[in-house]
Amino acid sequence: MARATIRRRVVRLRGAEQGVRPDSLAAEEPLEIRVGGEPLTVTMRTPGHDFDLVAGFLVGEGMVHSAEQLAALRYCAGTDAEGANTYNVVDATVRGRVAALSTHRNLLTTSACGLCGRDTVEAVRTHSRWPVAEDPLRVSPATLYALPDRLRAAQRAFESTGGLHAAGLFDAQGRLLCVREDVGRHNAVDKVVGWALREGRLPLAGHLLLVSGRASFELTQKAALAGVPLLAAVSAPSSLAVELAEELGLTLVGFLRGESANVYTGAERVAAG
Repeated sequence: MARATIRRRVVRLRGAEQGVRPDSLAAEEPLEIRVGGEPLTVTMRTPGHDFDLVAGFLVGEGMVHSAEQLAALRYCAGTDAEGANTYNVVDATVRGRVAALSTHRNLLTTSACGLCGRDTVEAVRTHSRWPVAEDPLRVSPATLYALPDRLRAAQRAFESTGGLHAAGLFDAQGRLLCVREDVGRHNAVDKVVGWALREGRLPLAGHLLLVSGRASFELTQKAALAGVPLLAAVSAPSSLAVELAEELGLTLVGFLRGESANVYTGAERVAAG
């Protein structure tokens, strides 16, 4: 199996001095996702929790919405020059009618931005099975303020590499239920959503999703498609993310750091006092 981190010798500069020392890097490798043996896409990801990643990706594509629909996940024989399995190809078997947002795309999904440039605004309106606008979730500011430290404490790979994003799923009381790391922010979210799907937890009504970077349109879309009513980020949201969250009735929180945050939409869910 591929590793999430890789050790490499580097030249360390400190002032006028230099020396050679080992360093840990976040691994980044391609993962080809197939459905029923047919190629769907290739994503650049950090190896680990690959089945969660594929399951969450399929949720975000509107192709599955329950564990029962995902009949099987298996590694295929992708091999390197020495003939060893690279574990970089996963094939999903899906039961029933597959309602894909787009099929046979054969696109490269980068770790930087995910599937950029798609017509996802209309797609998320069409394929969101669980409207979040009426979700009765209420959280206190104190609960929100505690989330980043809890997420950071669970980021094991980040501690050694400093180069991974994270997504964490919390309940309404701020208890961390699942954390996943990846070089791609969208992949980290897919891994969390995929875990929830495989555990039979979808829709994620009454839950909070925290991401370690900024809140993009795509992450807001993924949260909505999983039924998450509140998405929080330690950095800024994009304008389109705010517009989508407002349209869907999703609470979007940005700049969640220390004891401060900006609530861009759905402020009624954050009850002071």
